[in-house]
Amino acid sequence: MTQTDTTDTTDTTDTTAVDGSHRGSGAETATRTPERDRRPIRVVGPLAVFAAFIGMWYFVSWVVLPEYKEFLLPVPHHVLSSVFTDWDKMSPILSALWLTTQVAVIGFFISVVLGLTIGIVMSLADWIEWSLWPYAIALQCIPILALTPLIGGLLGFSFSARVVVTVMISLFPILSNTLFGILGTDRLSMDLFRLNHCSRARTLWKLQLPGAMPSIFAGCRISAGLAVIGAVVGDTFFRQGEPGIGALIDVYRLRLQGEEMMACIILAALLGLVVFVVVGTVNRRSIGHWHESTRTQ
Repeated sequence: MTQTDTTDTTDTTDTTAVDGSHRGSGAETATRTPERDRRPIRVVGPLAVFAAFIGMWYFVSWVVLPEYKEFLLPVPHHVLSSVFTDWDKMSPILSALWLTTQVAVIGFFISVVLGLTIGIVMSLADWIEWSLWPYAIALQCIPILALTPLIGGLLGFSFSARVVVTVMISLFPILSNTLFGILGTDRLSMDLFRLNHCSRARTLWKLQLPGAMPSIFAGCRISAGLAVIGAVVGDTFFRQGEPGIGALIDVYRLRLQGEEMMACIILAALLGLVVFVVVGTVNRRSIGHWHESTRTQ
């Protein structure tokens, strides 16, 4: 009897294990299926929001604004027909957009280098963090317009000044995310490295920086959009030399050329979107194979 009961118990346990394995497999499939089901939503959702945005644009232009103010917000098909199909109007806009792109990209890369460097330095000791953190916040809060005379007097009102403005606007997210990503390293992993007598530099390179990469890339994606904003703002304030897209927006505003102004705004928004997508693609290629935040993107 005892041997039979033991055999029955073993068979029941094996059956339960197999059933549990199948159920676990089914549960895993169940969790993955909704992810596949959500893929069409990633296409349909943005298209629906875009359609709603265009509809709101038409509504505001035709219904909300009085007739004598419609030039402030021309309807989309007027913008497309009068600007995007006319090369004489598009040529100066594209030239200005290319200059703004250069300012945004250069300023963004400088922000990445400075943000990573300062964030790593601040993570080395508490007293360094306490000494530099208030000034990092102050840099983020200072209105650019107040510094325009100072920056123009030191660097002139041309390309260099625009890059400086871009760096000032886009630096903080990379700096803060680098710092908090490094400081948020798992304590047990840090203890393991200490037990193996790893140096501070080796711990930073092998453990802290890889662990902080998701946070760093999140800061880079934020700064990528801010870099475009900074480039447009710099174009608006510093107009010496070739005009950027921000300067053209202001010129068209003063001339009451609503179609050209909206075309510039649309292209500036597309530039920000392209930069954001490029940084997101680099993020997925870099850490997408091991970090869960990018596996479903």
